[in-house]
Amino acid sequence: MNLILFGPPGSGKGTQAKRLVDERGMVQLSTGDMLRAAIASNSPLGQKVAPIMASGALVPDEIVIALIAERMDEADAAGGAIFDGFPRTLAQAEALDAMLAGRGSRIDVVIRLLVDDAALLARVTGRFEEQGRPDDNPETFKTRLGAYNTQTAPLLPYYEGQGKLKIVDGMGAMEVVSTAVANVLETIAA
Repeated sequence: MNLILFGPPGSGKGTQAKRLVDERGMVQLSTGDMLRAAIASNSPLGQKVAPIMASGALVPDEIVIALIAERMDEADAAGGAIFDGFPRTLAQAEALDAMLAGRGSRIDVVIRLLVDDAALLARVTGRFEEQGRPDDNPETFKTRLGAYNTQTAPLLPYYEGQGKLKIVDGMGAMEVVSTAVANVLETIAA
């Protein structure tokens, strides 16, 4: 099963993805984590994307899609992928669909985690204070949230039109959200 966890920065996508990895053995494909790892390793890719991410802008599609494609064999072997932070644009969604179709696969479900903006700012500010992620400082977050609202949120009708969009209230406690996500996956698998 391939699924997309969809929501703005700080909505809990990474937390829920890690739970699914632990509970179901799926592979989490977090483009943010992959890009941060490239930056930490000071690789040529890391050097290229560091200033883009620090500004809160989206990394170019061709870079992100190449990162995802490199990990698909691993995801297939594990029984599925959890796309976390990808796709972020309609072009990426179409490229993902085409790549998966070429592999005889598809996205099975898109789970949208709904969280209000004030809660998102509080979550991201707390994460910035605890972890020091440069892309989580409050000013950068506002840029990221703006990019999400203008570039990523328009993907909702795309997936709704495919009958794949399911909505989960992301405002609850982590366990409550996890149970709601698991319930969605059970209905898809049935």
